[in-house]
Amino acid sequence: MAFVLIGFMGAGKSTVAGRLARLRGRSALDSDVLLAERFGHSVAREFELHGEESFRAAEEELVCRLLGDVSARDVVALGGGSVLSARVRDALDGHVTALLEVAPDTAWERVQAAEDGSERPPARDREAFGALYAERRGLYEEVADAALLWAESASGDYPVFVGDGLLDGKDGGGDRLVTIWPLAPIASRPYGVTDTNVARLYGERLSALGDPDAPPEQIAIEPGELHKTLASAELVWRELARRGMTRADHVVALGGGVVGDLAGFCAATYQRGVPVVHVPTTLVAQVDSAYGGKTGVDLPGAKNYVGAYHQPAGVLVDPGMLATLAPAELAAGWVEVLKTALIAGGTLWERVSAADGCYVDKRTILDCARTKLAIVSADERDGGRRQVLNLGHTVGHAIEAVTGYARYRHGEAVGLGLLAALRLSGAEDLRARVRELLLARDLPITLDSANVDIEEIVAATARDKKRLGADGVPFVLLSTPGEPQIGCEVADDELRAAVRELAS
Repeated sequence: MAFVLIGFMGAGKSTVAGRLARLRGRSALDSDVLLAERFGHSVAREFELHGEESFRAAEEELVCRLLGDVSARDVVALGGGSVLSARVRDALDGHVTALLEVAPDTAWERVQAAEDGSERPPARDREAFGALYAERRGLYEEVADAALLWAESASGDYPVFVGDGLLDGKDGGGDRLVTIWPLAPIASRPYGVTDTNVARLYGERLSALGDPDAPPEQIAIEPGELHKTLASAELVWRELARRGMTRADHVVALGGGVVGDLAGFCAATYQRGVPVVHVPTTLVAQVDSAYGGKTGVDLPGAKNYVGAYHQPAGVLVDPGMLATLAPAELAAGWVEVLKTALIAGGTLWERVSAADGCYVDKRTILDCARTKLAIVSADERDGGRRQVLNLGHTVGHAIEAVTGYARYRHGEAVGLGLLAALRLSGAEDLRARVRELLLARDLPITLDSANVDIEEIVAATARDKKRLGADGVPFVLLSTPGEPQIGCEVADDELRAAVRELAS
C-alpha cells in the first residue's frame, strides 16, 4: 500500500512527495518526471507535438503500471489530470490517496513561475485555469482518502492530513494508518500520551504502528485542564524513561487540547527534544491547538505559563472522532471555529456565522487549519502577526485561571472573552451577532457573578503571558471580521467595564 498524492497543477506535489519520502527513508516517484523521461522532452512539449489526447493515453498507461509496481510506504506524485482516467482511479484502490490542497491563486502563480509551466495549454489563460480548477476539485475530493496541507515555519515543516477514518483503515486493519504515518514506526518507536477517556475510546487504534507482539507504549493521564500541570508532565517523563524511550523514538499526542499541549511539552523537553505526532480527537484540537508548535502546562494562577515552541512531525485529523464528543464539549470547541472565522473573515466567516448547530465538516476544519498555518508560517514565535490568534483569550484565560480551571470549559471562557474583546473594540453589531451565535449553542454569555470576582479577573489579565515588561497587556481587538488589530492598549477602567458587563 503506497502513499499517492493527487491535486491540481501547481499544488507542489513533487516537492511534498520528496519531503514525505525522506521522512520515510524512501525515494519519491513522480509520474510527470517519468513521462518526460519517456518522451525525451517536457510535458508541455508533448502537448504541443501530439495534443492532449495522446498525452493522456501515455499518462494512463504509465500511471497504471506505476501503481501496480510500487511497494508499501512508497510515495507517488501524480500529474494533475491523471485521475480523469477511470483506469487510474481503479488503480488507486489499495493505496492511500491524499489531495494536496492549494488555493487557485497560489497554483496559478507557481505554474507561471515554473520553467515550462506557462507553456502548458491549461495554464495559458487565467480565467480558463480557474474554471478548470473548479471543475476538477469535486473529482479530487471524491477520489482522495484524505486532504493534505503542508505546514511550514522557521523551525521546520510537516504534513497535516484530514480525512474520515484515517485511524481505521479501508479494510478495518491498520495498513492505512501505517501508510499515512509521517514517521517510520519501525525506525522510530511511537510512545502514546493520552488521557484515560481517550485511551478507552481510541487507544487500540495505534496498535497497528507497533510490532504485533509489542504494541506501542501508552501513558494515560487524568482528563481535563486541571491535570495539565508540571506534576502530569513529570509523570510522563518518568514513564518515558522507565519504558526505554530514546531520542530516535517519537511521542504520539492522542487526545484534545490538554493532551496535545502536555504531550508536546514533554516531547520538547524529554532528552532535550524528540518528535511528536498529533492525533487530535476534539474539535478545539482539530481546528486550532494541534497546529503551530505551542506546548505547555498551567500554573495555578496563570494558564500556559510553562512551555516551549516545538513543531510537530505531523498531524492526523479524523473528523469522525468528533462523533464521540458530548454536545457540551462540541459546542465549547466550536468557539475556536468562531474565533478563527472572525480572524479570517471572508467566506469562512460567512459560512460559520450562518451555520446551524455545532456540526463542523471537513472543509471547515481544513479552512481553520489553513488560516492558522498561514499565520504561524509568517510568525512562529509570537513576534507579531501570530498574536491575532489570542483574540478573546486574554480575558478567557483569566476567567479560567480565576475559576481554578474547573468552572468553565476553555471554549466557554473564550466565548466570554470574545464578547469582552468586541465590547472593547466598539463593534456593537458584531458583538450582538456573536452573542446570538453563542446563545444558539447554549454557550454562556454571562459570568456566574455570585462565584466569580470581577476584580480578580481584571488582575489575572495582567498576568497574561503575552505581557512585555512594565507595559500593560496587549489586547487583540476587532471591529470587522478579517481585520484584527494586535498590540492594542486598553485602559483598566474600560477593561473592568467590559468584564463587569459579562456579569450583568
